[in-house]
Amino acid sequence: MHAKKINKLATGILYAIATIIVTILASLILFILVRGLPHVSWSFLTGRSSSYQAGGGIGIQLYNSFFLLVVTLLISVPLSMGAGIYLSEYAKKGPLTNFIRTCIEILSSLPSVVVGLFGYLIFVVQFEYGFSIISGALALTVFNLPQMTRGVEDSLRTVHHTQREAGLALGLSRWETVVHVVIPEALPGIVTGIVLASGRIFGEAAALIYTAGQSAPALDWSNWNLFSVTSPISIFRQAETLAVHIWKVNSEGTIPDATEVSAGSAAVLLIFILIFNISARRIGSFLHKKLTSA
Repeated sequence: MHAKKINKLATGILYAIATIIVTILASLILFILVRGLPHVSWSFLTGRSSSYQAGGGIGIQLYNSFFLLVVTLLISVPLSMGAGIYLSEYAKKGPLTNFIRTCIEILSSLPSVVVGLFGYLIFVVQFEYGFSIISGALALTVFNLPQMTRGVEDSLRTVHHTQREAGLALGLSRWETVVHVVIPEALPGIVTGIVLASGRIFGEAAALIYTAGQSAPALDWSNWNLFSVTSPISIFRQAETLAVHIWKVNSEGTIPDATEVSAGSAAVLLIFILIFNISARRIGSFLHKKLTSA
């Protein structure tokens, strides 16, 4: 009887803790959405922000956020895949491998503002890229590479060793086994990790303040010159993202409707981050069923 009472008490405490966490999260999400959604409209989502009059939008900032996300993924995904495959399939146990994993753990625990300052000193100043999308993308790569590498490695390690042995027994080389057997089996977990990292990249602000810049120049959609500051596809122009825009509006407050713009921008940012996180689960589940026939 005593053990049953302790079990019920412990179960009740765990349920209470879970309820408190869910309540806090739901309250935070509802507060941001209820406060911000009334200010969101099509003109707000597509219009250009104004520093002098009310009624501005977040069109350029929203585009910059997605463009920066794409550039960052183009850099970080191949690097994280290569590092994850090496650590999971080729690295031998020893001091070097342990040192690499320790470096990954240290990098993953660095505050984003520290990574931003590092990006400013290296990419903006030393490499002379200036405040630009490429500087922001490289800083975000440094920021997210440890997490993405760890996700790829863990996904590959979940593949049972018999899958590798079967590939080798059929005459495939080690690399062919990794490419044609191991990676397809681990693909759901890898994609889930990439989508979750995308949400983190999309909502990052501190690292971008020092690298991508705090201005959003007007874009000329007929200009496809990669080196022009008005080209929408240029990676060498300043690009204020949505998260940076929220910080800037709250810190400067130079526009008359700063509170409304900040609330609406926060609601839009939250919605997209929720979409990234929900999509990660759905895509991972879909790929798992598709590839495993489960």
